[in-house]
Amino acid sequence: MRAMTGKNAENSRNATSRDRTAGAAVRTGYATASAALATLLLAAGCGSEASSGTVPDGWGTLKTPAVTVAHPPAFKAQGASERSKYNAAAATLDDESGTVGMITVQLDFTDADSVEEAAIGAEAGVALGSTLGKQEEITVSGPDGDEEARQVNFEFTQKDSGAGSGAGTPGGTLDPKAGTRVAGVIVAGLDAGDRTYAVRIDAVKGKLSKSDLTKIIESITVK
Repeated sequence: MRAMTGKNAENSRNATSRDRTAGAAVRTGYATASAALATLLLAAGCGSEASSGTVPDGWGTLKTPAVTVAHPPAFKAQGASERSKYNAAAATLDDESGTVGMITVQLDFTDADSVEEAAIGAEAGVALGSTLGKQEEITVSGPDGDEEARQVNFEFTQKDSGAGSGAGTPGGTLDPKAGTRVAGVIVAGLDAGDRTYAVRIDAVKGKLSKSDLTKIIESITVK
């Protein structure tokens, strides 16, 4: 085999260098494209799930200085002259039998040093004889991300018919027929100023879907 001349050797080295450079460029291009695709998929995945503080399309919103919460279109917000003095905001669901659902927001309703104490204070407004569940740890949307809160589920049977029967939140009542089963949820905690708040949802069983109840809870935003 003939020995490679100086010129041929130089040409060979240049070709090898170009091949290495081209290979690195291709690898860099693949890496960049892969990273971009991964970022796109991650963004798409994140967008597919509802996040805390989300207001569904077409829903209304109850706004207070410390808390906002969304309500389904069928609920009608009460004005200041309509709602109880205990409630900073309220919305009701009505049918031919009367008020069968209610969402209320109460602010600074008791002194508390923790979300647990806030929930205990809110539980005091539940009708006597109710079946009260244990406090559940949840999070709601806050000014700096997720904020700790407590959820309490309860149920009771309407004993008397009429708005004066004491069902629902203090000063704001449901009026189903006697014997009707009512389910409720309280979400309570502390706002950014460490003042108590409670969002309460009462509804005659079958009048509010589990899906809508979940959306209401997920929409809660604390300021």
